[in-house]
Amino acid sequence: MLKTALGRFRLIGLYEGISFLVLLGIAMPLKYYADFPLPVKIVGMLHGLLFVLYLLTLAHVTLTNRWSFIRVIGALVASLLPFGTFVLDARLRRQP
Repeated sequence: MLKTALGRFRLIGLYEGISFLVLLGIAMPLKYYADFPLPVKIVGMLHGLLFVLYLLTLAHVTLTNRWSFIRVIGALVASLLPFGTFVLDARLRRQP
């Protein structure tokens, strides 16, 4: 999976998606309902790093695989939606 630009993009996308769900589903409720903000700082920083890596690997896969503008926009939108990167990964896995 890590040998190709697409494989690296898919892997980072999965980690980015997991970090987004942990941030939204665990860290933020702890901050607002349990008055415990530390998880948001930690998970938020990790998610920010993974998001930057997602953008870098998206740029790399775009250049190496000559993705269309629409596909790149779709990948960007997927990164902003909960479960979006998982849906994108399923679609990319089906392609030859």
